Amino acid sequence: MTIEKTPIQDLVIINPSVFNDERGYFFEAYNQAKFNQNGISYNFIQDNQSFSKRGVIRGLHLQINPFAQAKLVRVLEGEILDVAVDIRKDSPTFGQHFSVVLSAENKKQLMIPHGFAHGFSVLSETASVLYKVDQVYDKESERGIRYDDPALNIDWQLDSAEVIVSEKDLVLPYFKDIDWEF
Repeated sequence: MTIEKTPIQDLVIINPSVFNDERGYFFEAYNQAKFNQNGISYNFIQDNQSFSKRGVIRGLHLQINPFAQAKLVRVLEGEILDVAVDIRKDSPTFGQHFSVVLSAENKKQLMIPHGFAHGFSVLSETASVLYKVDQVYDKESERGIRYDDPALNIDWQLDSAEVIVSEKDLVLPYFKDIDWEF
């Protein structure tokens, strides 16, 4: 396993060591000891899975303290553009985002620490996404930012005519209007 740093501190890409042979492949998707050796120390308590069709954008979602969630995101089937927005006000990259293509083929994972809004767009015909979290869902702590916020200017790598967004995500505030502290 290799850990790839991104331009945003604490946000890293996990590249597993994949062992291929005539039967198929094997890799460790998560190994707590190896994560800890690399300074990634979370107590993941729940796995969540979603299935979506091409054009779906889920996000940008987060939970505020004390229910903030770290997430380890990977794709079981298909391909997504995974996006994390730094909302840590004391961070030099506050308000900046990072995106990476995660797919069943490349087997990359994105480790998103506390202090980020998260979302993804589905680039393949369908995609199954699995992510570990270190905190339970708490409706009262749930927050979000509009996926199409002009200040963030995220390229979701989709044609606007094919974008599918939930009603819930369409009423999220813009980044400039968020009134909560992380």
